[in-house]
Amino acid sequence: METAIVIGAGMVGLSTAWHLQEHGVEVTVVDREGVAAGSSWGNAGYLSPALTLPLADPSVWTYGLKALLDPDAALHVPLRVDPGLWGFLARFLAHGTMRAWHRTMAGLAPINALALEAFDQLTDGGVAARTREGPFVVGFTDHASATSFLDELEWVRGHGMEVEVERLDAARALAPILSEEVTAAYRMNGQRFIEPGPFVNALGDAVRARGARLLTGDAVTEVRPGRAPGVVLATGEQLSADSVVIATGAWMPQLARPLGVRTRVQAGRGYSFSVGVEEPIPHPVYLPAQRIACTPYQGRLRIAGTMEFLGPDEPPRDRRIRAMLTQVDGLFRGVDLDDRRDEWVGSRPVTPDGLPLVGATAGRGVYVAGGHGMWGIVLGPATGRLLAKQIVTGQVDPVLTPFDPLR
Repeated sequence: METAIVIGAGMVGLSTAWHLQEHGVEVTVVDREGVAAGSSWGNAGYLSPALTLPLADPSVWTYGLKALLDPDAALHVPLRVDPGLWGFLARFLAHGTMRAWHRTMAGLAPINALALEAFDQLTDGGVAARTREGPFVVGFTDHASATSFLDELEWVRGHGMEVEVERLDAARALAPILSEEVTAAYRMNGQRFIEPGPFVNALGDAVRARGARLLTGDAVTEVRPGRAPGVVLATGEQLSADSVVIATGAWMPQLARPLGVRTRVQAGRGYSFSVGVEEPIPHPVYLPAQRIACTPYQGRLRIAGTMEFLGPDEPPRDRRIRAMLTQVDGLFRGVDLDDRRDEWVGSRPVTPDGLPLVGATAGRGVYVAGGHGMWGIVLGPATGRLLAKQIVTGQVDPVLTPFDPLR
């Protein structure tokens, strides 16, 4: 029986493991902490292909300056001597053009089109979790921001994607948490959401129940390519298999760079917390101008947002939580922002061009799956399916071509 080692037990790694099992591969999953321990746990859980867009656009040139000068901006870049970070930012800014936006969107659109069906394949195949239908309520405090958002959706449609959006005359009927300061709101259909932690844990349970070995609390310090590729654990133990997949998110460069994956993967850290509400809301609420995504969460409201370019292992910063509170100040009603729980930070793996890194490395038998930026949750199952097919058959699906990790 063919064997594989998957490093990383988040949505991307476990989806790859599940699909390898679909091909009859015996899988070992290794994670230094545990299932859903990284950026998979506390994000907004949006399964929204229509919102899975390039991070860099022309606005990044003006917003990037604000990020340096305003500590409460939704994007935060530290003023420090860090040549690697500044090199990443230079390449990221270089993609802040409409031409680059459309090039990246053209790469994302085909996998976006597979995203929701890929979740159905998991749940129909025995993963004991579910996705929830929207609608999403998208709110704005000014006409200019709403117009900019609608223009971007038109660009998305131009890449062949379906986007269902309609103006709401009574936004508070769907989203009673919105205050009168939200003067324009839209209903977006055709999108879904999940509570990511439980979903990824259910996926891990399914992978384990189908015979996989899960080694948690074990860090991989080295990946060795070859006829029988393998990994070295921090304990000194060595494991080998027919293939190895590196799916470690923002930590990918530590293992993948020696194997020819030169694209910088920068941790774009996102924060979230939950707050009390007078009455539970049934739908996600998205505030694009504030970069804030809200989701129903166990009778409360999860508020997620911000983008902080720091190292993935640096401690969380309370200032980012305060910045998020500043962003939503006055926009909610019936929401107790002082009743904060579940404060969390997760390191999203961001590439300069906004495209993931999925496919074979220069090392024989070793593959990577990551670099999805903010979209690892929604694109994880489709990524796992396409990569598992490549590993087993040797055929690269055209959807993965833009994501070549050796580009």
